[in-house]
Amino acid sequence: MSKKRVYEFAKEIDKTSKEVLDLAQAAGLDFSSHMATMNEAEEKQLTDYMSAKKEQSAPDQSAEKESQKETKKEAKKNKHKGKNKKADNKQKPHKKGHKDKKHEKNHSHDQKENDQNSQPKHKPAPDKVVYKEGITVAELAKKIHKEPAKLVKDLFMMGVPTNQNQSLGSDEVEIILAEYGIEAKQEVVIDPSDFEHYFEDAKNQTEHLESRPPVVTIMGHVDHGKTTLLDYLRHANVTEGEAGGITQHIGAYQVASDDRLITFLDTPGHAAFTTMRARGADVTDIVVIVVAADDGVMPQTVEAINHAKAAEVPIIVAVNKIDKPTANPQKVMQELSEYGLISEDWGGDTIFVEISAKFGQNVDELLEMILLIADVEEYKAQPNRLALGSVIEARLDSSKGAIATLLVQHGTLKTGDSLVVGNTHGRVRVMSDDSGKRIKSAGPSTPVEITGLQESPEAGDRFVVFEDEKTARSIGEERASRAQEERRQMTHHVTLDNLFETLQEGQLKSVAVIIKADVQGSAEALSASLQKIEVEGVKIDIVHSAVGAINEADISLAQASGAIIVGFNVRPTPQAREQAEADGVDIRLHNVIYNVIDEIETAMKGLLDPEYVEEVTGTVQVRETYKVSKVGTIGGSYVLDGYIERNSGVRVIRDNIVIYEGQLASLKRFKDDAKRVDKGYECGLMIENYNDIQVDDIIEAFHMVEVKQ
Repeated sequence: MSKKRVYEFAKEIDKTSKEVLDLAQAAGLDFSSHMATMNEAEEKQLTDYMSAKKEQSAPDQSAEKESQKETKKEAKKNKHKGKNKKADNKQKPHKKGHKDKKHEKNHSHDQKENDQNSQPKHKPAPDKVVYKEGITVAELAKKIHKEPAKLVKDLFMMGVPTNQNQSLGSDEVEIILAEYGIEAKQEVVIDPSDFEHYFEDAKNQTEHLESRPPVVTIMGHVDHGKTTLLDYLRHANVTEGEAGGITQHIGAYQVASDDRLITFLDTPGHAAFTTMRARGADVTDIVVIVVAADDGVMPQTVEAINHAKAAEVPIIVAVNKIDKPTANPQKVMQELSEYGLISEDWGGDTIFVEISAKFGQNVDELLEMILLIADVEEYKAQPNRLALGSVIEARLDSSKGAIATLLVQHGTLKTGDSLVVGNTHGRVRVMSDDSGKRIKSAGPSTPVEITGLQESPEAGDRFVVFEDEKTARSIGEERASRAQEERRQMTHHVTLDNLFETLQEGQLKSVAVIIKADVQGSAEALSASLQKIEVEGVKIDIVHSAVGAINEADISLAQASGAIIVGFNVRPTPQAREQAEADGVDIRLHNVIYNVIDEIETAMKGLLDPEYVEEVTGTVQVRETYKVSKVGTIGGSYVLDGYIERNSGVRVIRDNIVIYEGQLASLKRFKDDAKRVDKGYECGLMIENYNDIQVDDIIEAFHMVEVKQ
């Protein structure tokens, strides 16, 4: 018994899928979605129900037509009567002409008044308003059919002072609309430079879909035979041309089997290319994990399994090198079962195929299994739309410019199409397939190599084709500017505090330093001394060395080169200091060369002591002094600003000159010891090892705070 899907039946009877689902529900049939299948009995039941409904509606329509005819007849009769009446009126002479005229005037006046009363002065307010972020008061007033002045008044009464041209936030819009009993809904503005919604729309499309070739990623441990398998499949010896037999890039190829195409992605198997392998899994439908029968499960095999599981795609295990005498496929099956890959022979759902990529043994069976999964999963795409897809690899050619290998995932890519790829844009000038043959168009799941991009994109970037070059250029430039802004924000400024961590992360192989000194001799001596420092193979790179104050140009250079500025007997200008704080540039000021060398060397070794800064907490004025024998001088004081604590450091300031710096010996409120005294309160205090406190002295309280590194 043949089955068809709901949406296919809908097409046959020229109705939408939704209409068919509603009719099916009314007929007592329950289909979960338009993709649900229906058998012949269900199709007949639904067809009978629709026919019965059509017959039932037919008498109603005929009755309606009859009533319309009757109405027309009545209208004609009335019209005829009206004409006769007018003729009679003309024939009859009017004796009281002035009275009739007066009556006529009154009648027309009443009619005008009735017409005015029947027309509403204001349109009724809508039940629901859709608004955009930043809508003005005047625009909102227009939407709800009210005067802007009324909205301004009502908002003011709610505590929101505004005017007609002022933009309102979403909270303010919702508050005022709730006051009028109107439902508010914010309009979702789609960002054209955000690629996510293009792919979501294509993914959710259910009409005009056609079958596409499955995209298969081959993963596995290094030297387990991934490239040898692909080499056999496409009959080209690639392995020998690659460094050390390791695949250096992601390639994409199409292989024919049973008059059907399969697209293969070759992800590198070496641990250094984990990120690229993850990108390969993002665009794939099926993952083939190659495991050597004589070697078993290795670290990168486990990585490949985790990537495939994260991508939520079917997994086929190809147990390779079964031609070797030491091959043990059962051991491989045992080891993989620990990672949740259980063979169908053992009651699991993972397909295992024993192959020899070198001799081509059972490779046809592997292709059969791939096509079997493709049939079950039903991989489909809409070819008649603008193309979307991903970058498999990209490079810069000296003669051709940027060359990108793209995998078309939705739609059809054509020569001359304007597209945005990652953060760059361009126009497809030349397009060639995996064999190097030039082609005019490429449908879903087809890998192609194109030229015509402004810059070289990155592997894993997405591409979107647009209607015209102007749109593509504007969106490409917008994405490029956003990416540049993100890079600026993410710039990791090097300071002596984070220097060791930066070196450990492998972000630096050399430490950039800018030297500014008071004299040329000092600058040269400091430069020579710093260049002699070498810690774990990291050398000092003197970016710039000059005489004079640290200025804004030095800060700009330090930011661009990620350098640390060392000032020797010089100071930064106020503008330079502000710019350094804003840009996160580290400035170190010294007057002893050995201190500079020691600080940078210890920073490179990760032994830099924590940095402390002084924070003034308050000022206290001495208003009276009391000398007590065997105790010392007590200062009767008043806290002018901030606060003073028992463990505060203090400075005695007299006539704006610091006389003494030390620690408090005691702090009291009346006769009781106090831990802290705040502004506006009196206190008594004594300073350790200092008794020369005088009236009107200012005591400055401070403590040291560690700077977070």
